Amino acid sequence: MRVQSLGPGRSGTRRGHMMVVVASAVIGTAAIAAICYLLWPTWAATSAGGPERLPVSIGNTLFNLPTDGIRMNVQRHSGSQDRVDLAFNYPSLTPGIATRHVSVDTVEQTPQSIDVIFLSIAAHGGALAPEERARTIYPRYTETAASIGDGLARRAFRDGSPYANEDLFVATAPDLVARCSRDGETPGICLSERRIDGADLTFRFPRAWLADWRGVAGAMQRIVEDIYKSRA
Repeated sequence: MRVQSLGPGRSGTRRGHMMVVVASAVIGTAAIAAICYLLWPTWAATSAGGPERLPVSIGNTLFNLPTDGIRMNVQRHSGSQDRVDLAFNYPSLTPGIATRHVSVDTVEQTPQSIDVIFLSIAAHGGALAPEERARTIYPRYTETAASIGDGLARRAFRDGSPYANEDLFVATAPDLVARCSRDGETPGICLSERRIDGADLTFRFPRAWLADWRGVAGAMQRIVEDIYKSRA
């Protein structure tokens, strides 16, 4: 039986088909590679950190707040807000609350001291200004006699008054007005308030810090200058 030759025409056709298939595979592979390159996520190679400062308007007063100092995630956005709560380490005044590494073995021996100044900024809504309250309201409830030590005057609030078990501390150069609870089962805490335009600022710090009241007053003033005067 005679075997019939495929002939040059049919062989060339098959080679042509193979070339088309190979070329299509190369083009398809290149297209897939290009698509993968364009769609590959790049977030792992770059930092996703937000801005260090946030412009926030509280009571129509613009502040430039450190993002790390804002205590609640829901408040970490720019724009208008009714209230923002912050924290600053003392005496460094770095924003936020430094993490203490305490093990199970050392938790009983490690003192849980408060080394933070807390600050709340809220729209005052027409309430009596803190300066006016200190001048006209507090004197109605304090004892007449005042004790003065190291330039800091202390007046006790009378029993039965709205501020019972608290003391009023007042000083000048630098200025300081603080209403402080007395030490008891828990350490006393001081509140110092001031108003800036449409917002009231309330600082909270341990009463024990009044031993260095000038340092505390200076620290609060530096915080105010940092978040308000440098808001450009």
